Amino acid sequence: MSILVYTENWEGKFKKLSYELVSWAAAVAKTTGDTVTALSIGKVDDAELKTLGDYGADKIISIENDSLATLDSQAYANAVALTAKDENAKIIVLANNNTGKAVAPRLSVRLKAGVGADVSRLPLSFNPFTVYKRAYSGNAFAHLVIKSDIKIVTLARNSFDIVSTPNNAVIERKAIDADGFTAKTAVNGTEKQSGKLLLTDADIVVAGGRGMKSPDNWAPLVELAELLGGATACSRPISDEGWRPHSEHTGQTGKIIAPNLYIAVGISGATQHLAGVSASKYIAAINTDKDAPIFEAAQYGIVGDAAKILPKLVEAVKEVRK
Repeated sequence: MSILVYTENWEGKFKKLSYELVSWAAAVAKTTGDTVTALSIGKVDDAELKTLGDYGADKIISIENDSLATLDSQAYANAVALTAKDENAKIIVLANNNTGKAVAPRLSVRLKAGVGADVSRLPLSFNPFTVYKRAYSGNAFAHLVIKSDIKIVTLARNSFDIVSTPNNAVIERKAIDADGFTAKTAVNGTEKQSGKLLLTDADIVVAGGRGMKSPDNWAPLVELAELLGGATACSRPISDEGWRPHSEHTGQTGKIIAPNLYIAVGISGATQHLAGVSASKYIAAINTDKDAPIFEAAQYGIVGDAAKILPKLVEAVKEVRK
């Protein structure tokens, strides 16, 4: 039997997220004794595919088909399901991102498999198969038991460290019949962001809220993010007011992120906002209100005026980087 991992690629390249999934599967395989099979859909060269073996994949299956050039959840679910049956996979691992959330339910129906969504640790038990996940916007946790023969897990971003486990992985390229895999989604055009770190890819995020008081006060926040090699974000009221673009809005109705460090500046920490950032490894907060809810979620906090604190943080980072 095997553990099947669907690894997304972006224009033929894998990101940390895909390596995290393979690392998680490899750690599970050490207990179950299974092999790890990584599935890639799209055009990826051999050198890039081989990198999946550096994190524990024993076998790499690459599927290229023009009908799968466009991400379509139904077509992709069909491809993953077919591969799972061929590989006799009992555990299937996907990312808990937009793709995973779209594919996993369809996959569940096709394979009659239970789903553990947004899992953030290794299984707590294998008999019964029990996984750990956050609940209620990160304010609680749940132990979820999956009783089906085949189990699907969507792994929360940045919840498992990538581990180098080099294998001499075998690459198998498969051609599949287009019948049943034709995408029903048509892409008429794309707009790509360039020259700026994507918020969902950033390890460090510096975010501002109403406590910034004015869009004119944003310069030191942006400078701090740039010095730290991170991205900027904001709470919903800020994007609604037009102070910052909607693409930077984090929270329940915005982007769900899980950076290593989330610095919340002038953000009170409403439940809706924390729902989008509670998976961050570390949260540092700056707020004038010592009773602000954000301090309950933060590991580090500074009570004070952001307008006075941010310039000092910028200078401190510059001093360290000299």
